[in-house]
Amino acid sequence: MINKQLSRRNLLQIGTGIISAGVAVAVSSHLITPEPAVAQNNISADEALQLLMDGNDRFANRKRRYGNQGSTRLREVAKGQKPFASILGCADSRVPAEIVFDQGLGDLFVCRVAGNIATPEEIGSLEFGSLVLGAKVIMVLGHERCGAVDATIKGAQVPGQIGSLLEAIKPGVEKSQGQPGDRLENACKANILVQIDNLKASPVLLELIKLNKLQIVGGYYDLDTGKVSLVS
Repeated sequence: MINKQLSRRNLLQIGTGIISAGVAVAVSSHLITPEPAVAQNNISADEALQLLMDGNDRFANRKRRYGNQGSTRLREVAKGQKPFASILGCADSRVPAEIVFDQGLGDLFVCRVAGNIATPEEIGSLEFGSLVLGAKVIMVLGHERCGAVDATIKGAQVPGQIGSLLEAIKPGVEKSQGQPGDRLENACKANILVQIDNLKASPVLLELIKLNKLQIVGGYYDLDTGKVSLVS
């Protein structure tokens, strides 16, 4: 758990010192006191991405392994976590990351919000997932027929805080205007790319990318087939 004293500001300060020293992530005990866990993210960013895509291939082809989901794994990760990948996904109930990528307890660090948007809170969480926990890849995972993107395209009048979601999606919708093909699909994919840019504006994540310790990629989930395709 993150101690209440841990803020985005001191996380950045800690991360800058750690990265510049070129040493493994280590956080002082008054902030975080992680206990030993089964090492699973001592891999490269390329290898982490391949694990994700291989897992999705198993899911889409009905060959799931259901790994890391038993009582032994439960006890292992109760001691600490070392996820190999982070997912910034949509809150849509049809796109649960652990199932879609055939992963288990402790494998993925997942943030979900309607429209898979990179809010300050989501960015801060993903900074923590990469800098402190050691996730090697962040995938911004959008999906086919996203209702939040569709509502943004249509200029829907919405109550409460829903409008803040649509405002964050508007840049992607505007970016996709005039593109040939399906308007909603184009906007969903453009929104993924905009959110990637927002993540890369983080000094913490950008520094990890420069050191080849992190990749940030886009994924587009097909609701009909279960397949994730990379977006660039």
